[in-house]
Amino acid sequence: MTAYRNATIDGLKVFYREAGRAEAPTIVLLHGYPSSSHMFRDLIPQLSGKFHIVAPDYIGFGYSDKPAPDKFEYTFANITAVVEKLLFGHLGLKRFAIYVQDYGAPVGFRLASENPEAIEGIIVQNGNAYVEGISAAFDPLKAFWANRTAETEVPVRSLLAGETTIYQYTHGAKNVERVSPDAYTFDQLNLDRPGSDAIQLDLFHNYPSNVALYDKWHAYFRERQPKTLIVWGKNDPFFTVEGAQAFLRDLPNAELHLLDTGHFALEEESVFIASRIQEFFSKGSAN
Repeated sequence: MTAYRNATIDGLKVFYREAGRAEAPTIVLLHGYPSSSHMFRDLIPQLSGKFHIVAPDYIGFGYSDKPAPDKFEYTFANITAVVEKLLFGHLGLKRFAIYVQDYGAPVGFRLASENPEAIEGIIVQNGNAYVEGISAAFDPLKAFWANRTAETEVPVRSLLAGETTIYQYTHGAKNVERVSPDAYTFDQLNLDRPGSDAIQLDLFHNYPSNVALYDKWHAYFRERQPKTLIVWGKNDPFFTVEGAQAFLRDLPNAELHLLDTGHFALEEESVFIASRIQEFFSKGSAN
């Protein structure tokens, strides 16, 4: 059974899903944009028989608090800091694997590179860490990154629209009828909440801070060689297959699977991904 819990971190409510036996190996599931721990709703029951699962909602997402940007500075570093306090402080975790997708990658790779002794393994699902992984879909953001103004903000706001959220879930899907409308409907309800646009625009603008850390993350991969499983929707319009393959330069022992689906691969491939995680981590712990 999954439990739905809240923790108070620095005065903020952080929602998280927890399942499985506490003494079992832990996997922390780190969600992407514009989703929340809800994206793992099908995966958690498939893993909780063998693993202890923790899936938080970041500040500004899902059921966690969403303070205005003048109350909380929305950067990936600050979001990671809250997750770190949840895992190490509130939950008292010592060792765990991470599952990273989309925004989960910059959160997870910050956690891993700063706490390498805690990481037992990494599951990468359409979570980028290489320049060649960034597709042309990011082009509308480049002027906004270079100079944030009301004018450069206009094309970026299209990323908040309902049709874009549906596109993120359905583009590249093998069978769109397998993609639950609950997923993009729930995400869009959060995006449409008053004040959410300011939060998400701040995070969009902060995204280059992740790219600036790529070299640091690559060094972590090379030096620590964490046990890594890559399950990648190859039809993702945002993060390319080349980005998935690039991990093998620094992690030559990683296991890579390219799946015939899109950005939110769990919508169609949760059974396959769960089976690969179970088999992969039964082979032993990370280096």
